[in-house]
Amino acid sequence: MAHALIPLKDLVAAKSRLSGLLRPAERRALAQAMAEDVLACLRAHPDIEGVTLVSDDPCARLLADSYGVELVAERGLPVRGLNPLIDCVSDSLMTDKLQTLLVLHADLPLLQAADIDRVLSSRARHDCLVIACDRHGTGTNLLAFGPHSRPTFHFGADSCRRHRQAAEHAGYDCKVLQLPGLALDIDEPADLALLLGQQGGLQGSATRTFFCDNGLAARLQLALASITDALEMTLTGAEQE
Repeated sequence: MAHALIPLKDLVAAKSRLSGLLRPAERRALAQAMAEDVLACLRAHPDIEGVTLVSDDPCARLLADSYGVELVAERGLPVRGLNPLIDCVSDSLMTDKLQTLLVLHADLPLLQAADIDRVLSSRARHDCLVIACDRHGTGTNLLAFGPHSRPTFHFGADSCRRHRQAAEHAGYDCKVLQLPGLALDIDEPADLALLLGQQGGLQGSATRTFFCDNGLAARLQLALASITDALEMTLTGAEQE
């Protein structure tokens, strides 16, 4: 069986790179909706025996209670920073009985059971560290590992390469996957544009409800089109000079 660990940032400060498109309250609502969808997917998966949420956000307790997951408060831990926090909580979760620990982000609105199936299948076949990279192939959106393939955590810039190199240095196998529901994390306007173009994959989700409320999807599509047009004009002008 497997357990999932999700670090959740302060939702008030979430998604600052979308500030040109979404108001602060909208960015918070989007971050919460995506977290709800990730939690719902994990709690419904038959091979995930438990989920731990790590957060100090005031909304975290409500999310944990709503989805029946464990909440660990960041302020109660003796470390600070994303990677030390993950390492500290992993220590408490890794036991002889736990076959796989998944560490994943909360902003993966397209996550499906099939993505988790692929990750767990790779773990079962190879007993290795599984890295699910982002759509660029540079970031890490999920790590899956067991007691004998536990990585040194390098979430941040160029994390996929750093996780892979750390695994090679430690002497254990590593498998990199790029999966539809794990490749698209939402940080920048381009990510939001891709998500809006795949709303069919959001049926029945909290994220879809967020976009459908008050015509937000239509407003964002217009704003994103304006950004794209402006960028194309800038590039065309640069080419003509």
